Amino acid sequence: MGEWYHYALLIGVGFVVGFINTVAGGGSLLTLPVLIFLGLPPAIANGTNRVAVVVQTALATAGFKSKGVSTYPFNAYLGVAAFLGAIIGAYIAVDIKGETFNRILAAIMLVVVLIIIFKPDVRISDFEEKLSGKPFYIAIIAFFFFGIYGGFINAGLGFIIILFLHYVNHMTLVRANATKVAVVFIYTLSALAVFVLNDKVNWKIGLILAIGNGSGAWVASRFSVKRGDGFIKGFLVVMVVAMSIKLWFFN
Repeated sequence: MGEWYHYALLIGVGFVVGFINTVAGGGSLLTLPVLIFLGLPPAIANGTNRVAVVVQTALATAGFKSKGVSTYPFNAYLGVAAFLGAIIGAYIAVDIKGETFNRILAAIMLVVVLIIIFKPDVRISDFEEKLSGKPFYIAIIAFFFFGIYGGFINAGLGFIIILFLHYVNHMTLVRANATKVAVVFIYTLSALAVFVLNDKVNWKIGLILAIGNGSGAWVASRFSVKRGDGFIKGFLVVMVVAMSIKLWFFN
């Protein structure tokens, strides 16, 4: 970080990643290689990225709320479940850059895009949101395990969360997105705390990255509400395919 363009690179990448993470997910698959390229060991890159994610999701949540999109208290319940899971995930975080893991994750991402393309849309005119009863308890359990993965590495989880909320809880993609960013904000706080306690955070780099992430998230949250579900669905497909190709061919 001795050159001025390193700071510009971090802010620029952060903006792109903040936008991607807010509309879809997978942005950490771009952030982590950049942080490692700048000289951070993988574990510290993983922890440092959480600083930017906290700022990014806080501003994204505020952006959605400013447009009248909020799913409180449902998002808070899911956030608490994920918060507990993220503590476990962060404590077991290890270097998972291996080729085998990347290809498995790439296969998962391709399954996700097939679901996006071929799964019939949930028609809100025919179905009401399912935020209580059995769907609620299923979501609580699922988000505990989402939290474990989120605390562990976080990359690519946004895709899964959006689809889960869309198809299980019958949320529109916009409301699923608003719920996702709030939940990620909550569980990332616990994961960040674990990384801090283990001295795995570079605060200077994390806060500079956060400038970009936060700016991108604020723009994306307000833009995605304006454009609606069609924009988010198209963006999801493009990003999932791109991330799958990156993971499979460019380890």
